[in-house]
Amino acid sequence: MSSDHQQHHDYHLVDPSPWPLLGSLAAVTMFTGLVLTMHDKAPGPMVLIGGLLGVLAIMYVWWRDVVREGGQGHHNDTVRHGLRVGMALFLMSEVMFFFAFFWAFFKAALDPVLLFDGTHIFESGKELMTGVWPPAGIETFDAWDLPFINTLILLLSGCTVTWAHYALLHDNKKDVIRGLSWTVALGVLFTILQAVEYSHAAFCMNGLFDDFANSIGMHVREGVSCEMAANHVYPSSFFMATGFHGVHVIIGTTFLFVCLMRAKRGQLTPKGHLGFEFAAWYWHFVDVIWIFLFVFIYVWGA
Repeated sequence: MSSDHQQHHDYHLVDPSPWPLLGSLAAVTMFTGLVLTMHDKAPGPMVLIGGLLGVLAIMYVWWRDVVREGGQGHHNDTVRHGLRVGMALFLMSEVMFFFAFFWAFFKAALDPVLLFDGTHIFESGKELMTGVWPPAGIETFDAWDLPFINTLILLLSGCTVTWAHYALLHDNKKDVIRGLSWTVALGVLFTILQAVEYSHAAFCMNGLFDDFANSIGMHVREGVSCEMAANHVYPSSFFMATGFHGVHVIIGTTFLFVCLMRAKRGQLTPKGHLGFEFAAWYWHFVDVIWIFLFVFIYVWGA
C-alpha cells in the first residue's frame, strides 16, 4: 500500500463482508415467520424455520471468519482487549435481560393482586385487590427433586470447564479435551432433565403450550387446566425465566462444543484461545443465573 493508506493504529479493520446485511435479512425473515405463526397464518412455520436456518448459517460463517482473522494474526493485544470489553458488555446486557424476569416474579410474589388471584376482600366498604402466592390452584415443583439435581449438574460443569481452562493454560491438550467433553455432556444432560421436568409440570403457560406439548409427545398431567393456569402470572414468569435460561444452556453447550472441536484440531493454544475464554465466561454466567433461579423461584417462590 502507499504511505497515504498505511495503517497507523493497532485496531483491526475487517474486510467488506456480506454477513451483516444477509444476517439482518435472515433475522427479519425469522421474526416475520414468528408473527405469522402467532396469528395462525399458513406460511408462518415455514417462514420461521427458513429464517431461523438462515440466522444459524450466517452465525456459522461470520464467526468462522472471526476465527480465521485470529489465526491470521489480526487479533493483537488491542483488538483482544476490545473483544473482551465487548463480551463483558454483552454479558451485562444478558444480566439485565434476566433482571426483567426476576422483577416481574418478585412484583407478583411480594404483592399478589386481584389480577393474579381473583380474590375480593372488602374493608370499610372499599374493595381491596389482594391475592396469594403461589396463586390458588398452582402446584409448584419440589425444588429438591429434579431442580436440585440440575443445580448440582451445572455446578459440576462449572468445575469441569475451569479444569479445561487451567489445562489449556498449561498446554495440556488431553485434559482440555476431557474437561470440555465432560462440560458438554453435563450441559446436554441438564437440557434433557429440564425437558423431563417440564413434561411433568402441574401447570402450563396456555393452551398453545398444551398443543405444542402434545405434538412432541410430552405428557401434560391429567387434570391440568391450561385455560385456568393462563390467568395466573406464576406459569408465565416460571416458563419465561427458566425457559430462556434453558435456551442459554443450549447456546452455551453449542459454544463449548465448537471449542471442543477446535481443541481436537489443535487450534487452541495457551496464548491464543479467546473464543474458549468467552465460552467459559458465558458458561459461568449461565451457572450464576441458575443459582438465582433455583434459590428464588424454585425454593423461595414455592
